[in-house]
Amino acid sequence: MNLQLIETMFYEAMKIALMISGPLLITILFVGLIISFFQAATQINEQTLSFIPKVMSVIGVLLILGSWMLNMLLHYIHNLFINIPLMIN
Repeated sequence: MNLQLIETMFYEAMKIALMISGPLLITILFVGLIISFFQAATQINEQTLSFIPKVMSVIGVLLILGSWMLNMLLHYIHNLFINIPLMIN
C-alpha cells in the first residue's frame, strides 16, 4: 500500500462520515436552538422539553434521509471491498 492510497481511503471515509452525520447534527442543532430560545422566553427549565423534540426530529430526518444515508454507506463499503486486491499489491 502506498501513502496516496491510504490518504484517499481516509479522505473518502471522513467525507462519507460527514455527509451521513451532517443532516442529523444540523437538525439537532437547530431544534435545540429553537427550544432554548423558547425556554429562555418562557422561563421553563424542563429537560424533557428539549429532549423529546430532538428525538422526534432525528426520527423524522432518518425517515426522510435514511435510505440515502444507507445507500451512500453501502456504496462506499462495496468500493472498499472491491479495491482490496489493489491495496494488497
